[in-house]
Amino acid sequence: MFRWAIFLSAVILSTPVYAARCGGDFNTFVAAMSQEARAAGISEAVISQAFAGVTQDPAVLAFDRRQRGTFNKSFEQYVSTRVGPGRINMGRQMLQRHGSLLSRIEQKFGVPPEIVVAIWGLESDFGKGDIGKMPVIRTLATMAHDCRRTELFQGELLAALKIVQRGDLPLRDLIGAFAGELGQTQFLPSSYIKYGVDFDGNGHVDLRHSVADVLASTANLLHVSGFKGGAPYGEGTPNFEAMREWNRATIYRKTIGYFADRLAGR
Repeated sequence: MFRWAIFLSAVILSTPVYAARCGGDFNTFVAAMSQEARAAGISEAVISQAFAGVTQDPAVLAFDRRQRGTFNKSFEQYVSTRVGPGRINMGRQMLQRHGSLLSRIEQKFGVPPEIVVAIWGLESDFGKGDIGKMPVIRTLATMAHDCRRTELFQGELLAALKIVQRGDLPLRDLIGAFAGELGQTQFLPSSYIKYGVDFDGNGHVDLRHSVADVLASTANLLHVSGFKGGAPYGEGTPNFEAMREWNRATIYRKTIGYFADRLAGR
């Protein structure tokens, strides 16, 4: 969750302006967001299904108010809790199990397998950990109604509706974490739309169930952000800077690099 505390505090000024007024009556706000969705080309069927009976979630607001955009552990303290022998061993197994897939991803996007697998492991224990159990529409509507970051979360709410509209995920699978993060590497809906890749070729970008889509989309995000294959990725390098789009926290990016090095036997 620290990843998104940093992310959310950093992107507010770059978000577009939407018309729905935050605060006030929640149902009135949802009605205004429905109008925004129609203007964005979302079908009436998706809008009505997504917003049917939606209510505010006090737990989401309480969690958001506990978040801080700072980190109070040293790198050594943090990495010791995130990259232990068990996770390293499992990561090496994933490198072997998905070797052919990861090789194709590296050829297309220029991101080495150990970086992709390190992120996968840190975000969701290679898809086996907690990827969230909260209805994303309710979470994002709650955050958008709250006036602290309404423009950001109005955009994320519309992006979530677009995921359903495109047929990438059915509404029942649109579940995630406390800021609406989705899938095995925890994309916000806007990143899902921007960077998601249908790498298994089934016509949908499925970041919950398709390992091929998950890993390729993760690599695509880094590729679009300027990550260059064959170049170092340690602190102070251009690739380390490119990973800011994944996580703006230096300590987290150092942890990705440390984990990747362990996976590669360095």
